Amino acid sequence: MLQNLHVKNLALIDEIEVEFQEGLNILTGETGAGKSIILGSVNLALGGKYQKDMIREGAEYGFVELTFSIEKEEQIQKLHRLEVYPEDGMITLSRRLMRGRSVSRINGETVPISLLKEVAEILIDIHGQHEHQSLLYKKNHLGITDAFAGDYIAEVKKDTADAYHQYKACEKELKESVSEEGERAKELSFLQFEVSEILDADLKPGEDEELETLYRRMSNGKKIADQTAEAYRYTSEGEGSASDGLSRAIRMMADAAQYDERAEELYGQLVEVDSLLNDFNRELSDYSKSLEYSEEEFYETEKRLNEINHLKTKYGSTLEEIAAYCRKQEERIRILEDYDQYVLGLKERCRKAEEKLLTSSKALSLIRKEQAKILEQAITEGLKDLNFADVRFRISFQETAGYTADGMDDVEFLISMNPGQPLRPLANVASGGELSRIMLAIKTVMADRDEVETLIFDEIDVGISGRTAQKVSEKMAVIGRKRQVICITHLAQIAAQADQHYLIEKTVDGGVTRTEIRKLSEEESVDELARILGGAEITETVRMSAREMKSMVKSNTVKNKK
Repeated sequence: MLQNLHVKNLALIDEIEVEFQEGLNILTGETGAGKSIILGSVNLALGGKYQKDMIREGAEYGFVELTFSIEKEEQIQKLHRLEVYPEDGMITLSRRLMRGRSVSRINGETVPISLLKEVAEILIDIHGQHEHQSLLYKKNHLGITDAFAGDYIAEVKKDTADAYHQYKACEKELKESVSEEGERAKELSFLQFEVSEILDADLKPGEDEELETLYRRMSNGKKIADQTAEAYRYTSEGEGSASDGLSRAIRMMADAAQYDERAEELYGQLVEVDSLLNDFNRELSDYSKSLEYSEEEFYETEKRLNEINHLKTKYGSTLEEIAAYCRKQEERIRILEDYDQYVLGLKERCRKAEEKLLTSSKALSLIRKEQAKILEQAITEGLKDLNFADVRFRISFQETAGYTADGMDDVEFLISMNPGQPLRPLANVASGGELSRIMLAIKTVMADRDEVETLIFDEIDVGISGRTAQKVSEKMAVIGRKRQVICITHLAQIAAQADQHYLIEKTVDGGVTRTEIRKLSEEESVDELARILGGAEITETVRMSAREMKSMVKSNTVKNKK
């Protein structure tokens, strides 16, 4: 349930905060007061697109925050699958809008806008005026039918989509396999050349690194050899070397060690130093000898390294990648050498993939049609509740020309709103006001199956009046007993059903225009109903009519509860 809406620095809104309640929350206000801004703010918090001019003039940023209480286990599980976890049963979605960019957060943690939208779909369903028109598009009817079927078709629908993608991949491979004999011969020859070039090189794992190390050492070999020889002369050869000096020192300390314990200790240390120096000199000598190489050896190393680097430029940046490329080309060679057999195998794979897709599509269609019958009846009953007295509603199924990821069902909503009138597509029959009622009936049916707790209706009453408006208001009240409903309306019949009534109004202070929203008391709600009923002049008679409307709603509510 949406508990709190906080908006700052958007359009005419300086800063507002609204606490919503359970049941039917009604928002009313004069034309131009900013009702659309309120709904637009909610849309922005849920990841909707925005223009930079939506930020209030003079403000550096806009901010929208929605706080939801989460109680339904189904919603909690869905959130957990997205790695989103309510804190003390609450989820807060926020969006900070700067000029050119925005920052989205869930419970204070920055998240990508894609995740924000996924979470929003679990928590809230917004029905705006543009959705009326979406009913006219046949392509949307399958989505509505599947949304109603929900978990009944979820698994088989996924199997169908997987089977479709496998079939299309196989079909693509088969199409690409059809080529001229001459082209295959050219490809085979080229592949054989590439594989031969790689195999002839007889690459060894790690060989390139070893060669590069050896090449660097060879390239600097003379300098290293000269410096090593000089170091060896200082430590091991001739008069004045470190080794000669140590020998002299050891002889001197040997005599002193006979007469004093401390001198004996120092003598021992000196002997150890001499031993370490001798070890160092042997290793230095071995290293110096390893630096000796011939011009031929250097040439062969450089040649081999160039060969490997040449292969890297053609087949991969590492020896492992070159080996993988070689294996891939060898597999392709095997295919080309026995191409007819390969094509036959591929055709058999495609046949089996299509067979699997067809079986899955038929299973999906069967379940979908069963659920469509239930949806069809529920929408028909809902439409009759909305003053479509002689309505007939059908969900028509045709078979698509080819396979799709959704199976082979082509779904279309058909309706007849008058006796004797044939069933026809919605686009050919329904007006704007009728579309809004049809959508309301659909939303009502979905409310019984969907786990979404909060529904927002933006002027669902567009294009209706009189008895029909009364029917719509009663339907809204019914939904409000099952879900939290937030409804923006301009009809008194719907506003009178409010469990909580909020007024959106425009104020001017110091030459600055602001949109504000506040919850109305019972008496203030009557006054607002009177304004909607009476227009500019609110007489006592109009006010009495407003009170009577509220009283009738309360009376009907008590009857319904009994």
